[in-house]
Amino acid sequence: MTGDVLVWNASLHILYRLRCQWASGVPNAMREHLRMTAQLSLLARASGVRFARRLLRASVSAVALFAAAGIVLPVQAETLHEAMTLAYQSNPKLDAERARLRATDEGVTQAKAGFRPTASANANTGAQRQLSSPRQQTDGVTHPSGYGVTAQQSVFSGFRTVNTVREAEANVRAGRENLRLVEQQTLLDAVTAYADVIRDTALVRLREKNVSVLSTELQSAEARRSVREVTRTDVAQAQARRAKSISALDLGRSNLKTSRAVYERVIGRPPQNLSEPALPAKLIPSSIEDVLKIAEKENPNVVAALYREQAARHEVDRIWGELLPEVRLEASYNQAFKASTFVDQSSTATVTGRVNVPLYEGGEVKARVRAAKHTHVSRLQEIEQARTETQATAVGAWSRLEATRTQVTQDKVQVGAAKIALEGVREEERVGQRTLLDVLNAEQELLDAEVAAVANRRELLIAAHALLAAIGQLNAGTLQLGDSQYDPTVHYEEVERKWFGVSITHADGRIEVLDKLDNWGAVDPYVASKGLRASAP
Repeated sequence: MTGDVLVWNASLHILYRLRCQWASGVPNAMREHLRMTAQLSLLARASGVRFARRLLRASVSAVALFAAAGIVLPVQAETLHEAMTLAYQSNPKLDAERARLRATDEGVTQAKAGFRPTASANANTGAQRQLSSPRQQTDGVTHPSGYGVTAQQSVFSGFRTVNTVREAEANVRAGRENLRLVEQQTLLDAVTAYADVIRDTALVRLREKNVSVLSTELQSAEARRSVREVTRTDVAQAQARRAKSISALDLGRSNLKTSRAVYERVIGRPPQNLSEPALPAKLIPSSIEDVLKIAEKENPNVVAALYREQAARHEVDRIWGELLPEVRLEASYNQAFKASTFVDQSSTATVTGRVNVPLYEGGEVKARVRAAKHTHVSRLQEIEQARTETQATAVGAWSRLEATRTQVTQDKVQVGAAKIALEGVREEERVGQRTLLDVLNAEQELLDAEVAAVANRRELLIAAHALLAAIGQLNAGTLQLGDSQYDPTVHYEEVERKWFGVSITHADGRIEVLDKLDNWGAVDPYVASKGLRASAP
């Protein structure tokens, strides 16, 4: 009885594993099914339990049914939207740019430090021996010690702090536009990788079909050659076309492997049952005029150039402030012990207002002011350059999209006409009005039309998203890529008024504390779990 229960449990465990394999939808499920069927067979033979034998018969019947019908349980298709979401959430290039922007955010905090007081403390101790001739009462050995506290507060710094903060804020806004630019490029790379896999998969299928058709034509030609219906030349032509198609098939398979590798690099995982995507028709403007208006206002290159010009303008004002007077307030308190043989303890407290008026600095500051002005002029020219480049890119993207739409429409006509022509040539060849070469040429024309149609569908998809990138609309918000979208203002608001702390919060919520313990052999749990090497001290 106990053996029956064990067999029952083992059988149920094997069935559960089978169910998980088929539910996952991977092609390896059939092989796993066969392997587990063998396990059921050994279990049935060893135990003789009727239940295990029934499971074995059912499993073998299922394998035979699936093999005979060519049925594989459906795999959930991975859409373009899902692929873009994965790239948005896990692409390392995009994560690196986000970290770079968070580092830029800290520049605002650094600039605002000029509004805040600074304080320091000191302590001292030592030994002192004094000898005089003639001898005096202060001669002897003393052990002076003491401590002190000093604080400073800037009252007026020639508007340098104000302009430093404004410059840092402009750099943050420019950094956000750079992040938008990297995000657009990452999403466009994801679309390209997705379209490449679909194109190369379709091309491999077309090439395989062409090899099969040409193999049939070659067999038919050889059979007709044996009864002297065709010549040796006809057979050689069929052989040449088949060899060419096999070579093209091998190249297509190689291209497909390359496209799948690029897909995994961009998206973060191998492609799985990709489906033909639809165009984002609702997001595409209706006219070239609308494209240019949106691009001039929303393209991240143009907006980033505007913010860089603002930063350069504030840099001029910041450097100019070094020529203005500076006012600051200083306060200190010092406590001394055993300063001499007559004084056991003394304390001193001072409050000082200090004004510093620069008179002549050797011309160094004025030279930096002139250099900053030239930089500002270059930023103004960069704005105009960004606008003209964006306009040209937008016009090119719109023209490419329109031309590709026309090509896709005409491809359908060409494929349909090529199919009709091939059928007609084959019928005429049967009655002796056409040669085998005419049939081979018609088949090649149909293949070329189908290949061009597949390639142009790929170009249409990329052209549509390239247009969205040109007008600054290829982003997670516009495409609605999931609920957890990266908000660059969260970190900025967190550190903008931060006075203390050296910990940083990563995108995944992990907080990393950097201190001297890292240089003394302390182990970071996250670094250890990922198998990473700690930085050198």
